[in-house]
Amino acid sequence: MRHAGRILASVLEVLVKNTKAGVKSKDLSALAHQELKQLGGKPAFLGVKSHDNGIPFPDIVCISISEEVQHSIPSERIIKNGDIVNFDFGVEYQGMITDAGLTIPVGQVSSEVQHLLNQTKKALDMALKIVKAGVKIRDISKTIEAILSEAKLGIVRELVGHGVGHHLHEEPEIPNFTAGSNDYVLQENQTVAIEPIATLGSGRIRLADDGWTLLSADNTYAAHFEHTIRVTKSGCEILTQL
Repeated sequence: MRHAGRILASVLEVLVKNTKAGVKSKDLSALAHQELKQLGGKPAFLGVKSHDNGIPFPDIVCISISEEVQHSIPSERIIKNGDIVNFDFGVEYQGMITDAGLTIPVGQVSSEVQHLLNQTKKALDMALKIVKAGVKIRDISKTIEAILSEAKLGIVRELVGHGVGHHLHEEPEIPNFTAGSNDYVLQENQTVAIEPIATLGSGRIRLADDGWTLLSADNTYAAHFEHTIRVTKSGCEILTQL
């Protein structure tokens, strides 16, 4: 999983460096495919079936732009100045999987949009700070919810963090709000993905006609930050960073 995480972080780094106005999301996907193959990893998302309709995901990376919240299929859409772009990516290496994501601004964005990015990332950072063996999922959810609520951002409640390792999605679920959470206790060496997702609006989402892309119901911008971590006695090891 450490090696899968380093591969994932390397591909994300290449995507970030090549994201600019005028580029199509499908071109970035092609770049990710090339980089992943060169590094010896396998795509964890390709062919995964939707819980809603059973449609297999047709690409290796989700690239969501501005009002697209998650699970967006790379397309002919051209990125423009003022957009924000989210990469959600999964890598398999020797049968083990890691999952991570980040959201970046393109050119100049408004102070409101920058606030969305800053606070959603802060929610992840603060959640990771409290993780250690013996911590309850509810405490992680409470930490994320407190930051996003104080920032007056909409919390996307349908999408949650999760266990990851042998499979892309394993138990436990890690919601980003307290009411949907539980008292599951994290164990040493357990691997999980924590992923706050927020919008500038209500946090409600809708499914696009392609059967995968999730959009904010009110067409406001959305942000997502995610790391796969290993739980330790005193904290956590972030597996999806260089």
